[in-house]
Amino acid sequence: MNESAPQQPENPTDPSTSEPSHGDLPERGGQADLETDLEVSLETLVSEWLTVPDVAERLGLKLSDVRRLIEDRELLGARIGERRVMQVPAKFVDERAMPHLRGTFTVLFDGGMNDEEILRWLFTPDTTLPVPGAPIDALTAGFKTEVRRRAMEQAF
Repeated sequence: MNESAPQQPENPTDPSTSEPSHGDLPERGGQADLETDLEVSLETLVSEWLTVPDVAERLGLKLSDVRRLIEDRELLGARIGERRVMQVPAKFVDERAMPHLRGTFTVLFDGGMNDEEILRWLFTPDTTLPVPGAPIDALTAGFKTEVRRRAMEQAF
């Protein structure tokens, strides 16, 4: 190798320097490091999104009722994609998770998190949970108390 050759700048298309793919999401071991979590786009972190009309169809509700659920913080959504369309994580319309969402959102919101931070916290994998996956998976599996305890620790 020629030592006098100038160093090449980092290649932005090099896979080792790009954002992790969905399968390579960072895991947290206990308390989340939100600065690290921000490296992964919210769109990538949440694997499946539903538009408001899709949520209405799945729940058998009118569009206005779904918008009210979002407005009342019974569901959280984010503006996703090029067109910035309001979408809701598909896991939120799971009948096993939905009853536990509002209280969990409230704990995190009262602790100072905004909607995006709440979504990130709920969908960031955590190896210390009683089930594999993220807090949303633990809610779906019936570990509401454990998730809310961790939410209180995280938020305060």
